[in-house]
Amino acid sequence: MKTQKPLAQKESLDEEKLFVSLRASHWNEFCGQEKVKKAFHVAITAAKKRKEPLEHTLLYGPPGLGKTTLAHLIAREMGVNIKITSGPAIERSGDLASILTNLETGDILFIDEIHRLNKVVEETLYPAMEDFALDIVIGKGPSARTLRLDLPKFTIIGATTRIGLMSAPLRDRFGIIQRLNFYPASELEQIIINASSKLSVMLTENSIKEVARRARGTPRIGLKLLKRARDFAQVKGKESIDDEVLNEAFSLLEIDHMGLDEADRRLLRALIEKHSGGPVGIETMAATLSEDVGTIEEVIEPYLMQIGFLKRTPRGREATEKAYKHLNIPCQKKKTEQKKLL
Repeated sequence: MKTQKPLAQKESLDEEKLFVSLRASHWNEFCGQEKVKKAFHVAITAAKKRKEPLEHTLLYGPPGLGKTTLAHLIAREMGVNIKITSGPAIERSGDLASILTNLETGDILFIDEIHRLNKVVEETLYPAMEDFALDIVIGKGPSARTLRLDLPKFTIIGATTRIGLMSAPLRDRFGIIQRLNFYPASELEQIIINASSKLSVMLTENSIKEVARRARGTPRIGLKLLKRARDFAQVKGKESIDDEVLNEAFSLLEIDHMGLDEADRRLLRALIEKHSGGPVGIETMAATLSEDVGTIEEVIEPYLMQIGFLKRTPRGREATEKAYKHLNIPCQKKKTEQKKLL
């Protein structure tokens, strides 16, 4: 247990630092996303043979699927440095100029949440991506003039959870665009096994399957659950994470066997019990739950829709028969529809 103390101390760090030690450090260790990996293998091999930087790359998909990890692996494979920033962090075109002028030939600039770039910054980025040059305006009024600064050839890797919010001109400037998908349980199990080895904790075969099943198809969530289960095992003085430890951990975290948490179940119950299963508008649901519309649309609904518990219709949100069965609530809507048919 003594070897785990340094890892336990990292719990106070922000989420991004939390998972640095658990990230895949080479391609063979990165589980899943096989089609994406094959596409990058071809692109990276070709770029290295031509002795050119990799084309500008856009990674999109739900959070926690490995966009940042992939960016690091690409930099490692290309043998170049990677600098990391985010859309909201680049407030002015001067900030962007400062970052770009400090890059070296072949370097990678990773911009997380690139859809949140300031419009002025975005337009400054266009010539940098196409011509590897920066157009800087010096002075004001009639005496203003434009100065063009040449930049080393570099690669931008953009990551976004909402590609639809990106402007078409910015999106079209990326030569490689790849979507990351949710992971099947088999791949999540391997991720959990690799992480448990790094954390020096033991899991039973059944425990690995249970953590993977509750991970909602997302490695980041699986790693969080593993860390919480590790805490329970450590407090109880157990050397491995068994069924007893897992059941107690998931019970306290209020996570059921499908990976649903209290917020998920609260939405489904409100939809079924207060609105007869729907359809109901998103504004009404937000008022019913006292939640922000954005939280419901971006945090709660995606997984419920993915597993078929919720569907969006032109008339609003509607609970499916699967949701009724999961909550052990009789499906009154189905009985009503049968009576109408009779």
